[in-house]
Amino acid sequence: MADEMVLRAQRFINTTYPNMLGIPKLEENGQTSWTVMYALTRALQLELGISSLSNNFGPTTLNALQSKYPVLNGSTVPSANFARIIQSALYCKGYDGGEIDGKYNDRVAASVSKMKSDMGVAASFPDSGSLYPKVVKGLLNMDPYVTVNGGSAKIREIQQWLNGRYIGRQDFFIVPCDGHHSRTVASSMLYAIQYELGMADGVANGNFGPGTKSGLASHTLSEGSSGTWAQLYSGALILNQRAATPFTSVFNSTVASETAAFQAFVALPVTGKGDFSTWASLLVSYGDQNRRGEACDGVTKITPARAATLKAEGIKYIGRYLINPTGGAPLEKEIQAGELQTIADNGLRCFPIWQTYGRDAEGFNYPAGNADGLAAVAAAQRHGFKTGARIFFAVDFDAYDYEVTDDILPYFKGVEDAMALSGNPYRVGVYGPRNVCIRVSEAGHATASFVSDMSSGFSGNYGYPLPASWAYDQIVTRTVGSGDGAINIDHNIASGRDIGEGSFNPSRLDNAPDVAFDLSSYYPAMHTDISTYMKSIGFPDSDAKRIFTHTECLETVMAHDALITSLSNTYNMRKALIQTSAYWEMRHYDAIDLTVDAAVTYYHTGVGGDDISPVRDSSTGIAQISGDVGIRAWNYCIGKGYASGTVLDPAKDADIWTMWHKVNQDNAYSVRTVSLIHLWDAGGKPGGNNGPDGETVLRTMRLDYTQKEIFEVLRRYQGWGDEAEAHATKRMALYQLFEKYNGLSRMY
Repeated sequence: MADEMVLRAQRFINTTYPNMLGIPKLEENGQTSWTVMYALTRALQLELGISSLSNNFGPTTLNALQSKYPVLNGSTVPSANFARIIQSALYCKGYDGGEIDGKYNDRVAASVSKMKSDMGVAASFPDSGSLYPKVVKGLLNMDPYVTVNGGSAKIREIQQWLNGRYIGRQDFFIVPCDGHHSRTVASSMLYAIQYELGMADGVANGNFGPGTKSGLASHTLSEGSSGTWAQLYSGALILNQRAATPFTSVFNSTVASETAAFQAFVALPVTGKGDFSTWASLLVSYGDQNRRGEACDGVTKITPARAATLKAEGIKYIGRYLINPTGGAPLEKEIQAGELQTIADNGLRCFPIWQTYGRDAEGFNYPAGNADGLAAVAAAQRHGFKTGARIFFAVDFDAYDYEVTDDILPYFKGVEDAMALSGNPYRVGVYGPRNVCIRVSEAGHATASFVSDMSSGFSGNYGYPLPASWAYDQIVTRTVGSGDGAINIDHNIASGRDIGEGSFNPSRLDNAPDVAFDLSSYYPAMHTDISTYMKSIGFPDSDAKRIFTHTECLETVMAHDALITSLSNTYNMRKALIQTSAYWEMRHYDAIDLTVDAAVTYYHTGVGGDDISPVRDSSTGIAQISGDVGIRAWNYCIGKGYASGTVLDPAKDADIWTMWHKVNQDNAYSVRTVSLIHLWDAGGKPGGNNGPDGETVLRTMRLDYTQKEIFEVLRRYQGWGDEAEAHATKRMALYQLFEKYNGLSRMY
């Protein structure tokens, strides 16, 4: 909703500083935002004589303000525009800024006084209506100083107390007073601890280092303790969602009982005392890293000697990966042959982890979740995990909250739907930072969390509590054992919410060649599964936009099963690669494609109408193959001895027409050409349109291609760029569905 005074503030910036701030003109919409605050910050820097303008109100801006105008009020404000910056910022923060008329009048002074009271710093500065440099820094940001979005009054009280007590310290700046825990508040707590330990300005740094740990070890609190340390401790409990805790300077019976409850929740010894381990768990995500947990995870094979080491360490539960998505180092990341039986024979249990190669938000979306869910089911069954096991799907990066909303939650909905499509053989867990685990669990997409708490600096860990759904809490990496029993592990605390698996079905390392599809047994289920998936990404079984229905596409592909099986066996290529590309392209065939087909025919034969514009080449036929691509793929494979035939020249119209007409008219020829294009793709597409960086050469085609290699082959079939990446992500789930039923045919 537009605010008239914010609109006037935006106009003031645009008219007073045109093309002077190094940023685009502000949109005059009457809505406050970081963009507006950045503009006001730059305007202030300009008024201070700073030549290099920045969005950041950093040390240069603070020092310049402190040096030139340590106190700002009606008597000291240096110019009308300087005053207008202050007035505009007040309106953007929700306070009365007067008329934005360049006058630091009584209305402005009253608002400044109110804001300082809301910040909790009123007593720290002598003149209630004056602005001081650190208060100006707090004015020129988006931090609220009143509760918003259901903020807690207790947390706001803590925030105000921190501001009031420590604002005089060099590196302490005003924190929001919105009633919500955050990264900023968590950092301020560490600064407060360090100040109370007697660390000087410049030494205190907000890090949980050796000096802080040593100091906390000598500040154990128990019932009857009082003073600032008790106040900080009660605040830390409240920030960790022990809401019944009073914010108090006395460690009373309620604080003691809430301490005991917190200790039980995070799996610490329940003493009711504020000892070092409890302090550590309250202040940083990994807590006391000297703790010994009952769980671990790692990328190293569990041998009998290593199993003995882990058992001697008190380990019960071991996290191991279902796949090694890249096939490269670490070579033992995927569960190795016989490993699960070794784990079971030694009385240990294993919880499976699924992780592909997505290390940023772009790797997470609904289709990717579908693909990963289906692939994880197949991998878990291949390794021998029984029905009911919980697979932890990894989010191995620092996802910001908006990325959780936009990318991670749709991904886990995709995983959940894929699991349902498979008959729910396994439960879904989430592995990632605290905020990811909290939100995925609260959305109902996961039943337990494996928390990557070692990454304490992650925005998704710093300032967030341990999730209520936590099963494993990853706190430190260490090497244990010696000799053959030495192993590097991530040590985890276990809550008991998940206990892994202690017995397994026989594993089947499925490198067997593909066989003829068992139509009578699996076609109806495959037809339904692919239909369900395609509907989920916007492809109903039939619609007016597309030429072919789902059934027509699938029947066309399966009508060539004997040929596809032969091609698979000849080229050591999974049938699913050929099936996926053919089905996907046929499903996309539409009226525009028919029009272009007519234009190509007209170009080469003259058959058509005057209203047709001739086109030399286009993608055509059930597999949407152009004459150029078909020629280059066949030429490559003829040269490699993969195929026999006549080498054609893509520069010659006659040769383009020869290839184009074949792939347009002969479905079997198109299917065969799909397999050759995949071989060409794996070879780096020599002579093709390979994008600005070219295409790398993959391993020669093989049945054990990694997830990354499969993705690359599917992506290269379409080309390169964002659209090809997005389509390949969607085709990965389709691949997994074809592979699921091909795998069943191989087994039986």
